[in-house]
Amino acid sequence: MAEDFLHTSEGRILDNRLKLNQVVREIQHWRSGVRVVTEDGSVYEANYVVLSVSIGVLQSNSIFFNPSLPGWKLEAIAKCEVMVYTKIFLQFPYKFWPSCPEKEFFIYAHDRRGYYTFWQHMETAYPGSNILVVTLTNGESKRVEAQSDTDTLREAMVVLRDMFGPDIPDAIDIIVPRWWNNRFQRGSYSNYPIISNPQVFYDIKAPVGRIFFTGEHTSERFNGYVHGAYLAGIDSSRVVLEEIRKDKETEHGSQTQLQEPLLALTELITMSRSDTVSNLHKCDIPTELYLSGKRGMTEAIL
Repeated sequence: MAEDFLHTSEGRILDNRLKLNQVVREIQHWRSGVRVVTEDGSVYEANYVVLSVSIGVLQSNSIFFNPSLPGWKLEAIAKCEVMVYTKIFLQFPYKFWPSCPEKEFFIYAHDRRGYYTFWQHMETAYPGSNILVVTLTNGESKRVEAQSDTDTLREAMVVLRDMFGPDIPDAIDIIVPRWWNNRFQRGSYSNYPIISNPQVFYDIKAPVGRIFFTGEHTSERFNGYVHGAYLAGIDSSRVVLEEIRKDKETEHGSQTQLQEPLLALTELITMSRSDTVSNLHKCDIPTELYLSGKRGMTEAIL
């Protein structure tokens, strides 16, 4: 897909417009453009910017906006809940659990809510992998992210031995994602509160000047899902393209508006000096447009 938009050669992206490993720390915006400042001090200027960071990153204030986002935008961002959903993978030297198709999932009951509750084996999808997955959410996810993988493995093994007996083998590997502590994520996905007024969603999605917001949290039907992020990106690109079209039409209209009095001025110049002086008052020329030079045209001096 990258080959459709970027310069590539033998599968390698050579287009210098694509900037990798750049951490955005500040977005400056004004009526006619935007400026993005990255962590290493690089500065990029553009007519528009599409911001696809997660709702968790927006809530963390890791990106500074100058001027600040309006109150209605900040209020909407704060109202959207961020869910933390953690799948912990444990690999064993051999399989000790039942793995027939009817027994892919098993549940552990504990006094603490959500404590290593939902388990799933990977034998159906990946036969011979000897992998178990346990799912944690929200408070338990944040607690586990804050501790070492060794402590998490120890807790998980206590639970498994409580379910399958003391003779099961120790896990030989463990993977613990840390969506909450990852500064580029700050959570797993958005979760809008149950409200009768959808204005919170619309305010989160709404652009601020030339800053356009996209991501799964801007997908009305599929927020929280990968395809929601994909579809939101398509929608946002259409909105930006429409804004570009409108800007071009406005610019063309402004040029036409300025060209007409310039033509009138040209006709006056071709007249004799005395006629020009005597008839200047007959031509309605908005001289302030030329004298100010704010429209990007050469100033006309009468």
